This record gives sequence, structure tokens and C-alpha cells, in this order.
Amino acid sequence: MITLKELAEKLNVSISTVSKALNGSSEIGEATVARVKEVAKAYNYKPNRVALSLKNSKTKTIGVIIPDILNHFFAKVLYGIEKESAKQGYNIITCLSNEVFEKEANSLELLANGSVDGFIMSIAQETQINKHTEHFKDILDQKIPILMFDRVADAIACDKVIINDFKAAYNATTHLIKEGRKNIILINNIDELSVGKLRAKGCFKAIEDAKYTKSNLTEIKIGKTTDLETEIETLFNKNKTIDGIIAIDNISGVIALNSANKRGCNIPKDISIIGFSDDNVLPFTSPKLSTVTQHSDAIGEASVKILVKRLESKEPIEIVTKTIDFSLNLRETTL
Repeated sequence: MITLKELAEKLNVSISTVSKALNGSSEIGEATVARVKEVAKAYNYKPNRVALSLKNSKTKTIGVIIPDILNHFFAKVLYGIEKESAKQGYNIITCLSNEVFEKEANSLELLANGSVDGFIMSIAQETQINKHTEHFKDILDQKIPILMFDRVADAIACDKVIINDFKAAYNATTHLIKEGRKNIILINNIDELSVGKLRAKGCFKAIEDAKYTKSNLTEIKIGKTTDLETEIETLFNKNKTIDGIIAIDNISGVIALNSANKRGCNIPKDISIIGFSDDNVLPFTSPKLSTVTQHSDAIGEASVKILVKRLESKEPIEIVTKTIDFSLNLRETTL
């Protein structure tokens, strides 16, 4: 591959002239800029990004760390991150923690060694359960910014992008109460995560605030290693009077709907079901599942905008927490 020096020699101009021409400097005439770019293209010249990053102290690259690529929510956030990064002129390097603290910490350490300008991440389950935060502090101490989305560490002073999980669950439960549902089951498969705790609190607060109704809410906590289908089948066997279900992760709502269908329940006459999910599940459910939609691609886009603003600001800026709107989309599993 041709170097900048070799390109300058072929054009019989200085290295500085070639560099300025390739970067569109107004100091160089239009004819020279056109000639330099033409020859650079002919010889397939590519700038040395490592050298540029050393010179400018910028890599124009964002490190992204997500817990689970198979989870549609995180996949769609990643899509939003990639789309907005490209628009802003940034590349991304993506790492998976697979919900493991050590993998998360190693990814931060690896990419902080000059590979990226900042991080966008959602915390691994193991990290959050055990309240690990020192690895975040180490990165921030190196003046490398971190933006957290969805699962965040409250103890860490950094930018965050979230939805109002408490209010989303509150609104979903309130809808079931208004339908007249008396025996509501809360299926919680993410109890150990911050978002799971917030959603559960929102559900119970809605019951508490509905002072003139007699709706009951029972929380069923299901561990990550447990067979969800078996647990939800058992749930129906033990609770014959269920008439409402709130499933606060993106799988349990679909499984609950399938179980209700198998039992011949009239949905939504006999039972209403609301899940937390994006629209990826809708083509595969019958009837169409009512959901709290998190607008995950918007979370990704907002995360990039906030981080890039921080990276490119010449003055210190305040830490922000941005809340992305959610939607309660009532379809065929609710009245």
C-alpha cells in the first residue's frame, strides 16, 4: 500500500500539500485537490489510522460492550448505535460480556489502551448483582468517558440513557386494573437486575394507588437457569383464577400467551397479557401480544449523540441522564 510520502513524491509536491488536499483544506487550490485525490484513488491510498490517532489523540472509534447479542433488545440498540455512529463519522468496536464481570472488565481494559475514544455499554448481570464498580472508575480516571444504557450503575457518575421502567410497568398494571382484572400475576425473570426491580416496584405501586379496586398482584420470580416454559405451566396449574399477566422481560410474555392458548383460554375475555418487548415477537404470536415497547434503536442513537457531544466538546459539560419515551401498545391480548 502506498504511503503519504510516496504519494507526495509521485505528485511532486510536499507531504503537507497532499495531507491538506486530502483533508479538503481551503489553503490548497481546487485543481490541486482534485489531482491529489485522483492519484490517491488510483494508487488506493488509505490513511494510517493508528498514526492519525497518535497525532490527534483521537481514534474516531467507540467501544460498545453489550451483555447478550441474542437478546433482541440489545441487538436493536446495537443497530441504533452503529447507524448513528456512521452518521457522526465514528467507527465502533463491539465486545460481548455474556453477562460475565471478568469479560466486561477485560474488554474495557483492552479497548482503553488507545483503541477507542469512549464507551457505550450496558452492565453485565454478574457485575450488577455483585455491585462491581472499580473497573468503571479506572476507565473514568483515565479520562475516557463511559455512557451506560438500560442497566446502569447508580454509583458511577457518567452519562446514562434509560427508559422510565417504573412508569412503564406502572402504566401497564394500571391498564389491567382498569379492565377489572382481580388476580394479576407479575412474571419476573430479571429480578436481580436494576430494570427488573424498577418494573416490579412500578407494578406494586399501581396496585397500591388503585385504592378503590380489589385487584391483587402476585409476583412470581423465575431464575435464569430455570426452564421458563415449565415454570409458567406450573404457574397456570397453581393459579386457576389468573385473569391478568404482566411479563417484564421480553420472552415470558410470549410463553405465557402460548400456555394460555394451550389451555383454551379466551384471550382477552378471560385473561389479559402484557409483555415487555419490541415488535420482533409480534409476527409469531396469535393473538398479537400487547407490549411495553422500549424503542431500543432510539436508545442506541441517543447514546451515540450524547457520547460524541462529550468527546468533541472543547469545554467540560455536565453529566446527563436521558430518558427515552416508551409506548404501551395495546393489541389483541388486552381489552
